[in-house]
Amino acid sequence: MFKQICFFRKRPDMTLEAFMEYYENQHSTMAKRMGLKPAIPNAVRYVRRYLQPEINPITGEVHDPGYDCLMEIWWNSREDFEDSQRIISSPERKPHTMKDEERLFASHANPVCSVVEYDSPMGPNGEATSVAVKYGD
Repeated sequence: MFKQICFFRKRPDMTLEAFMEYYENQHSTMAKRMGLKPAIPNAVRYVRRYLQPEINPITGEVHDPGYDCLMEIWWNSREDFEDSQRIISSPERKPHTMKDEERLFASHANPVCSVVEYDSPMGPNGEATSVAVKYGD
């Protein structure tokens, strides 16, 4: 499994609620609304995690994490990820994506990372845990 994470900062004139509403109802469905080929074919999972800062128990302060959203996509292979990146950056699609991102993000300079994960055993007897992807109910 290959995992991608992107870090996004909302436009400064948007509330977090407006940012979430636009991302969920417009940006994340842009290809479908515009009749374009899907930008993330073969993705296994596509998740947006909206950050709500909490009090740090050590400092007693709320620290700005620097981003408002972490977007995660799981792929079966790096090749599937790279195919998606080619689609997103294609000359036919890129202007549409950039225009839509201007309505949502503080800039286009959004970090894109791949992830190496290690799980700690968290079972009641120290056994490994896992998460399974399930389609439907």
